[in-house]
Amino acid sequence: MTRLLDEAVAKARRLPDAAQDEIAQVLMQLAGDEVAPIQLTPEEEHDLAEALAEAERSEFASDEAMRALWSKYA
Repeated sequence: MTRLLDEAVAKARRLPDAAQDEIAQVLMQLAGDEVAPIQLTPEEEHDLAEALAEAERSEFASDEAMRALWSKYA
C-alpha cells in the first residue's frame, strides 16, 4: 500500500460508519469490483418515486425558475 493510500485509510477510519461505507463502495468500484446497489431509506425511495412521476408527467422547472436558481450561485 502506498503512503498516500495508507494516510487516506487512516483518515477514513475516524469517520462515522456510514461515511466509511460510502468510501469503501467508491474504492471498490475504482478497483473494478462489483458493488451492491446503494440502499435507499424509505424517505429517499418516496422522494425518488415522486421525482420519477413528475418527470413522467413532464413536470419540469421552467427556464425562469432555473435562471432564478442559478443566479443564487453566480
